[in-house]
Amino acid sequence: MIKIIEHDGSVNEYDEKDAKVLSTLRHTASHVMAQAIKTLYPNAKLAIGPSIDNGFYYDVDFGEEFVSEADLPKIEAEMKKIVKKCYPMERFVLPRGEAIKFMQEKEEPYKVELIEDLPEGEEISFFRQGDFTDLCAGPHLVNTKQVGKGFKLMSLAGAYWRGSEKNKMLTRIYGTAFLTKEELDEYIHMLEEAKKRDHRKLGKELGLFMMSDFGPGFPFFLPNGMRLRNTLMEYWREIHERNNYVEISTPVILNRSLWETSGHWDHYKENMYTTVIDGEDYAVKPMNCPGSILVYQNEPRSYRDLPLRLAECGLVHRHEKSGQLHGLMRVRCFTQDDAHIYMTPDQIEDEIKRVTAMIDEVYRLFGFKYHVELSTRPENSMGSDEDWEMAEKGLKNALDDIGMPYVINEGDGAFYGPKIDFHLEDSIGRTWQCGTIQLDFQLPQRFELEYMGADGQKHRPIMIHRVCFGSVERFIGILIEHFAGAFPTWLNPTQVKVIPISDKTMDYAKEVLDGLKAAGIRAELDDRAEKMGFKIRDAQLKKIPYMLVVGQKEAEDKVVAVRSRFAGDEGTRSLEQFIADIRAEIDSKAIREVKPQE
Repeated sequence: MIKIIEHDGSVNEYDEKDAKVLSTLRHTASHVMAQAIKTLYPNAKLAIGPSIDNGFYYDVDFGEEFVSEADLPKIEAEMKKIVKKCYPMERFVLPRGEAIKFMQEKEEPYKVELIEDLPEGEEISFFRQGDFTDLCAGPHLVNTKQVGKGFKLMSLAGAYWRGSEKNKMLTRIYGTAFLTKEELDEYIHMLEEAKKRDHRKLGKELGLFMMSDFGPGFPFFLPNGMRLRNTLMEYWREIHERNNYVEISTPVILNRSLWETSGHWDHYKENMYTTVIDGEDYAVKPMNCPGSILVYQNEPRSYRDLPLRLAECGLVHRHEKSGQLHGLMRVRCFTQDDAHIYMTPDQIEDEIKRVTAMIDEVYRLFGFKYHVELSTRPENSMGSDEDWEMAEKGLKNALDDIGMPYVINEGDGAFYGPKIDFHLEDSIGRTWQCGTIQLDFQLPQRFELEYMGADGQKHRPIMIHRVCFGSVERFIGILIEHFAGAFPTWLNPTQVKVIPISDKTMDYAKEVLDGLKAAGIRAELDDRAEKMGFKIRDAQLKKIPYMLVVGQKEAEDKVVAVRSRFAGDEGTRSLEQFIADIRAEIDSKAIREVKPQE
């Protein structure tokens, strides 16, 4: 059990696995770092130092001092001394006026500003550790020694005070902390592995995509990337046809009045690209749902037509700040694998089950583990209590009926309805929120959608927004990093490389190539005037699943020598047998494990 000093000064015990323990550990580590900084740089002025996902930071004004990443080991060494001294974390409070005076005497202007923003009459909380005191509401561990050995300073960055470009640029020092040194080592290993898997690096090396200064945030897919993308989309269409969706395509640019009706013009305009056509305002679509609604409205609908499942891989554009752009993960245009399901109230649970099973199939195919969150009604929601109660009950019942574990994320639903979010885990333990199922009562009302019921009366349908991949571009980026560019054979841009030993066997190599292509296998011939070892190494670096080496003996016996990314030398096989084997692997979409090399 770990003891924590709460916001009110009381001390409570928590199990080490409680999320509050790690967050509090990191917050305490930020105070230890602040004390180390003040010891080494007495003239430094402290701003704020919160815990964050995966660590903590502190914003510091070093004045005329120049501090770089080369100084981090020195600060970290001082932190270790403070931890070892086991200073108790002592909480005390001062009236607002005394608190301001206290921080003025310590020459901490940023702390003074923070206190001055607090209401009159409020008592201000401080924490003392040794000869260092910091303005803080808590919570904290009971002493510095509890920070332990599982911390490390990671990097430096610039940060404007209070996030405003009008204010001074401060130095932000990032660190991370864990309960044990072993957990820290695992995290550092994960970061190192993530660098190797960076989709921007691999995307360039494997010829998948590129970016251009002529279109920041607008990705270009190269031939290899298009092969991968098209294969992914073929699978997308296969599962949607199997699940009785019909595919549509809606325009990229639509009139302002549509976006006013949907609410995007009032609530999302700063993220939209606009233009003028024939003197009228138009917007490049940031979302596909209004276009799908127009398709629904195109003809009268009956209860017999429902549920109506309209799927669209639509290209959308959203303005992102240039500093937030990141390869395929954060772009300004992307393809969203949307579907909008129009249904009656009594169809909610069945449709949720269908979508959940479909998303589960997709993630299992790629080897992703995942967890599910059910987000409930937020404070700024729209709609009646009855609508929300029915919607949340429908989502819960569907998840319970299929035995899907989930956690409740209170108050984090969309303003128009509750939602289910799928957080997938990649091969090195990072999580990504991709799939989502959202119930929507508002757009059907705003667009006055109707269907004729069995009673001969008009009724309003309920709408589901759902995605499996999310952004196709982002999902490809995740796949690149998940597989470290070594995609399963069915998905790999090039599945087989044919390598002739010499020009004497070139004719047979071309015969092999033709046989592979005739079987629908993506194959290439390496006919360069290079040594065989060089060609094999090049194919390995490009992460091609199979290499077929053909020499004089293979040509005479009408066989191929098989080398794979999975097991190295696999011996010789007839071309017919190899084609049958690889076709079975491709058709089953199997993920073949890499066999350790002796």
